[in-house]
Amino acid sequence: MKNIRNFCVIAHIDHGKSTLSDRLLETTRTISEREMKAQALDSMDLERERGITIKSHAIQMYHQHTDGQIYTLNLIDTPGHVDFSYEVSRSIAACEGALLLVDATQGIQAQTISNLYLAIDHDLTIIPVINKIDMPNAMIDETMEQIVDLIGCNLEDIVMTSGKTGEGVPALLSAIVEKIPAPKGDTEAPLQALVFDSVFNSFRGVIVYYKILNGTLKKGEKVRFFHASNEYNADEIGILQMNMVPKQEMKAGDVGYIITGIKVSKEVKVGDTITSVENPCQEAIKGFEDVKPMVFAGIFPIENEDFEDLRESLEKLQLNDSALTFEPESSAALGFGFRCGFLGMLHLEIVQERLSREFDMEVITTIPNVSYIAHKSNGDIINLRTPTDFPDPTVLKSVEEPYIAAQMITKPEYIGAIMTLCLEKRGIFKNQSYLTPSRVEISFELPLAEIVFDFYDRLKSISRGYASFDYHPIGYRESDLVKVDIKLNAESVDALSALVHREKAYAFGRRICEKLRELLPRQQFVIAIQAAIGAKIIARETISAMRKDVTAKCYGGDISRKRKLLEKQKKGKKKMRQIGNVEVPQKAFLDVLKLD
Repeated sequence: MKNIRNFCVIAHIDHGKSTLSDRLLETTRTISEREMKAQALDSMDLERERGITIKSHAIQMYHQHTDGQIYTLNLIDTPGHVDFSYEVSRSIAACEGALLLVDATQGIQAQTISNLYLAIDHDLTIIPVINKIDMPNAMIDETMEQIVDLIGCNLEDIVMTSGKTGEGVPALLSAIVEKIPAPKGDTEAPLQALVFDSVFNSFRGVIVYYKILNGTLKKGEKVRFFHASNEYNADEIGILQMNMVPKQEMKAGDVGYIITGIKVSKEVKVGDTITSVENPCQEAIKGFEDVKPMVFAGIFPIENEDFEDLRESLEKLQLNDSALTFEPESSAALGFGFRCGFLGMLHLEIVQERLSREFDMEVITTIPNVSYIAHKSNGDIINLRTPTDFPDPTVLKSVEEPYIAAQMITKPEYIGAIMTLCLEKRGIFKNQSYLTPSRVEISFELPLAEIVFDFYDRLKSISRGYASFDYHPIGYRESDLVKVDIKLNAESVDALSALVHREKAYAFGRRICEKLRELLPRQQFVIAIQAAIGAKIIARETISAMRKDVTAKCYGGDISRKRKLLEKQKKGKKKMRQIGNVEVPQKAFLDVLKLD
């Protein structure tokens, strides 16, 4: 055990975690030159296309240190985007040390700080690393000062590396061996292993990734999951390299995988404890706190008969992405589907993409919203996940919406534009402090509903990519919210209704009506598109009817004959309008969602 080191790489998005991991794999010869490719650990096509890490990836390497001994290094490469911070918190729980990576060209950014606090909370040993030192615009001295200010280390503790050229990687490997402590644990004690991830394989069932804290796990042994309390045979156990490498025995401190032939994804829960049936441990390991979804959206199959397939796909996806939560719901316009909880808009987009690519499920997503708390005048409290749950205004006392504390780090010249954006989003200014003469931290309190749509994109564009953004929830506050209903010929379309702040309701209603007017096909009768708050109509657009020339056959003769035909047509149109129903095409749902 004394020769094992478990560590993860944490940093802000785009600071070069995956590239540095590639160099570590190359230097330790875990991957041959022939197999080497950029972002070697990112196994999904989606990750390669976007150049981001979505899943944390564990891999084992062997390194011969200067003392002649061979050390086993378990590396977990983590995502940097704020939407995948749950992946980071789980990776941190499986490690004893963390490499805090800072890009020499960008300095410390918001997500770097929040990931660092996560690591400190778990008592990890932090090794500060400055990456991209080969870049011509690298600000090495300035970045070193920022790191010393942030974590209070000595200048000589900071490791200088370049993920691109491989410079400084041998020194980094030595620092990992010398500074990160070996895992503590007792190989003689009853088996106790923490589940930190799992994937579904259609041939072998659920593959569970774990870290053994105490005891020994042998192939063929009978094991039990604390949460599910079912018993299984350990058909195959082993370590994670580029492929899974089977082993006969795994001991305390090891990170590996187990295949037990579990076919039902509900039976495995991330954060659960694996123990042996013969000699069980007395208590489960304290797992991870349950994830709190930030953004909710309805996901519906395009064809109603695909409902069960969608449920299976979501269950399999949840194994690999435990930040996803879902429960069944139904909608008058879209039929049966699921109400899903996500950590942010990028997370929603990735889940939609993965459903389409990995499970071949084409879905419709409703307007994303956050969860609110409604207080009724009789004292009842309701959790509002969808606009349809919104109680009647006559029995409503107050509504509370979730707020977040946001930290933005940027250059001084963009302060004005960022302030304007936050105030437009109903933000409350809290604090502004200069970290260095060229970097300023701005703190705001903002309603979560205002940032889920386009806040991050707009922040990036007004600051030319120089602002970094991080947030955490701070509870609920009372707010003046109204439900905006969209009606087509006086029939409400529940999938398009939304909860909006009263000040923004008129603009929101008008924009949706205008958009629908462009998207809905014309019918033989007039279609009225209205946005309403309760019984009050706040915006209206009209799609005129397709006109059929009924008087074409009347040439010459008396005008009363034409009038008679037009009157007959008018009655027909009125009748059609009463019984005719307006179908909203799937494309319209998707385009209305892109309003922001």
